[in-house]
Amino acid sequence: MSAALGALTLKLLGVLWLGAFLGALAIGGAGFAFALVASSIWLHALPPLQTAVLVLASGVCLHLFSIWLMRRTLEPGRLWPFLIGGAVGIPIGISLLALSDPGVLKHGLGFFLLAYGLFALFAPRLPHVPHGGRLADGIVGFLGGILGGLGGFSGVLPTIWAQLRGWSKETIRGVCQPFIFLAQLTSLALLGGIAVDSASVLMFALTIPALATGSWVGWLIYGRLDERRFRQALAALLALSGLVLVL
Repeated sequence: MSAALGALTLKLLGVLWLGAFLGALAIGGAGFAFALVASSIWLHALPPLQTAVLVLASGVCLHLFSIWLMRRTLEPGRLWPFLIGGAVGIPIGISLLALSDPGVLKHGLGFFLLAYGLFALFAPRLPHVPHGGRLADGIVGFLGGILGGLGGFSGVLPTIWAQLRGWSKETIRGVCQPFIFLAQLTSLALLGGIAVDSASVLMFALTIPALATGSWVGWLIYGRLDERRFRQALAALLALSGLVLVL
């Protein structure tokens, strides 16, 4: 631990805090995009595997806290098809890691998110999908699980689908955040044994104040958003996430 402490610099600490604060702000305000926001900053100073561990550990804690805050508005009837689909899809995505090209996946998903995010941001009204029921929800959860296993992108498809369903902001968060929590917890369990070291533990501990502050500010922002502005915030984050993946 002392060697890990000696490797820390003020610049590295600033990068850690900035990524943690902005990522937590995204979760507090919109309920997703921590991985994309934080990793886009942390990867400038940390190796990919260490970044992945920090993203997963931070995301699990933040989503668990948010789920507890939303516990009275959770709707298990809407949630369980996504969780079942995700539980099947996540191991498949992880098993496909060795067979897929991460660059092609990132760029393809990035262009899709950028196009959809800009459309959702500027369209006067989004298309509404009233059909499909729980089977369609489960399929979206399954596909989201595969993307989560492949690259940690578990939340994007359920978020888009929930928007097209026309659900309220509480319902969208009540479905997407437990789903992302499941995906990140599963991935952390698989990665933790090979990637967690004393330096990662120390860095995670040092990011806790920034995580808490960003989450608190994000929740304050979320409380002031009506349905229209929440939809716009989601669209902007989706477009930003796509831009980060493309660049």
